[in-house]
Amino acid sequence: MSINFTKAVIAQLQRDIADLESRAGSLKQKQHKAQAKIKQLQRDMKLSQSSNDLSSKLTRVNKHNEEIKAAARALADLDKQAAAKKAALEQQLAKGPQREKS
Repeated sequence: MSINFTKAVIAQLQRDIADLESRAGSLKQKQHKAQAKIKQLQRDMKLSQSSNDLSSKLTRVNKHNEEIKAAARALADLDKQAAAKKAALEQQLAKGPQREKS
């Protein structure tokens, strides 16, 4: 492989890793927002007196809990992808100095 090809592969892997980390940050922020909404709903539930209102709030709490679980699964998937990309990047970086010497 030529040095230019290796550099292109390294640059692509770095972009992919940055994209995965950005998406992971976005998912973490989404989780925090959902948790904050759940806390607010729980506070509001203490003040609610109608059964319809309580039922609605419980449904929304369940919806936010599902969002948190989905985000956690997506984060786990992104972490696996990032780990694989980082391993590939390390492999490419290790090849770089060997190629330059020969």
